[in-house]
Amino acid sequence: SVIAFSCAVCNKNGTGNGVAFRQHSQESFEQAPMYVAVLTYLGFGIVTLFGYFRDFLRAVGLEKCHLAQERQEQKDFVPLYQDFENFYTRNLYMRVRDNWNRPICSLPGPVFDLMERVSDDYNWTFRLTGKTIHDVINMGSYNYLGFAENNADFLKTVADTACQYGVGVCSTRQEIGNLSIHEELEQLVANFIGVESSMVFGMGFATNSMNIPALVGKGCLILSDELNHTSLILGARLSGATIRVFKHNNMHSLEKMLREAICTGQPRTHRPWRKILIMVEGIFSMEGSVVRLPEVIALKKKYKAYLYLDEAHSIGAVGSTGRGVTELFGVNPADVDVMMGTFTKSFGAAGGYIAGKKELVDYLRSRSHSAVYAPSMSPPVAEQIIRAMKCIMGHDGSTEGIRRIQQLAENTKYFRARLKEMGFIIYGNDSSPVVPILLYMPGKVVAFSRAMLERRIGVVVVGFPATPITEARARFCVSAAHTRAMLDQVLHHLDEVGNALCLKFSRRKYSPRPELFDETDFELDTADVTQDTYTTQC
Repeated sequence: SVIAFSCAVCNKNGTGNGVAFRQHSQESFEQAPMYVAVLTYLGFGIVTLFGYFRDFLRAVGLEKCHLAQERQEQKDFVPLYQDFENFYTRNLYMRVRDNWNRPICSLPGPVFDLMERVSDDYNWTFRLTGKTIHDVINMGSYNYLGFAENNADFLKTVADTACQYGVGVCSTRQEIGNLSIHEELEQLVANFIGVESSMVFGMGFATNSMNIPALVGKGCLILSDELNHTSLILGARLSGATIRVFKHNNMHSLEKMLREAICTGQPRTHRPWRKILIMVEGIFSMEGSVVRLPEVIALKKKYKAYLYLDEAHSIGAVGSTGRGVTELFGVNPADVDVMMGTFTKSFGAAGGYIAGKKELVDYLRSRSHSAVYAPSMSPPVAEQIIRAMKCIMGHDGSTEGIRRIQQLAENTKYFRARLKEMGFIIYGNDSSPVVPILLYMPGKVVAFSRAMLERRIGVVVVGFPATPITEARARFCVSAAHTRAMLDQVLHHLDEVGNALCLKFSRRKYSPRPELFDETDFELDTADVTQDTYTTQC
């Protein structure tokens, strides 16, 4: 099988074994009891019915509509605002939007300060009370290694760079915006990842959305994981290439599509595809799952396809030295054709990079919209990335970077294990610092966020349409800057809120000592049996 083949490749290279492969491939996607799904649909149904009733009240003038509407004199024009499209925003989101866009008035480190606000019209508008909520534990930021910090000693080189170069470049790289610090950063990124060359961009989202159209176009095929980030989806759509979606982390689905693509070719003409590009993420940002990279590489080689790997959440966060999923699984970075990542998470900065062979990077320098039209990265931001990356690599003469990586891994393992013991349903890989807790019902999502803030815990809650309608969740991001006391405090309040709101839906029983008893007391579903079959073959 493909899985057995990929494990054999790891063993041959001496960079992994079947045990390590199994360890890093263990993921949890437990299904909720049937009554939870029924109550979730029922909750959305009730809210929708009340929404239509309130729209009726607005139509007859019994309730004021606060949203933008067409003027009466413009009724014969093409409408700018579609009532049906705004139904969700008007009747559902507005009643609960106090849980998002909260104004922070301090460094967004492991703790932050929040400006208190209230609404007098059911969240249509907000007003600040002038009070500040101090020392809220930050469990929502992507500050994986704690480099979002304001220590003056650590940031001295960043301040010096701002004095030397200024804050903005006001030009593109191809004109007069190519600074020496940009070239230094690109060389450092290439060395850190272990590839020939790299190119940096000022915006992480645009690194995907503006570079993918330069790599593929009409006559090409993109095979995209169904849970890929919006930036990947947008880039694929802008490219004009044909897009086909395979099931999340499902190698059978991916291989079936690869076979069909090669056997049938393009629609109507049946000519061979110019390129076949597989697009996956290292750590999927909403699920916390890790790509099954060895199998994907095995399939890519078998069917002569190309691989695009988005390591926005994985670079710096996983691997013994923070080099991402390639290091986590012990695969050769050269086996990945296009390596993409961002600096907005583990490095406490902004922007992104594309890395790979020199021919690839040179091609993008002249054809990428981000390279040709976008302004260069701000010099102080570039210096912050250099500072963080040198710290991780140990080039600053300290072991602080490795200590943070190890601390993140320890915090992640501890936090996930405790949540499982409490009875929460969590998604993702045991190595992933992205930890989604499933809440399911819309009313519980709102109540959970408000209850946690009352206990001075800042969380991010996500629901439909950002997630499937039955899988609303709270997404926790673990950081190396979190102390054990902070995590214990969060877990204590989670236990209280989980009991009060009846959020502990898990039917699995986990051992507090998995090293002694590594089994679960539940009936395996098909996915679990398939997973065990793969790892046994490996």
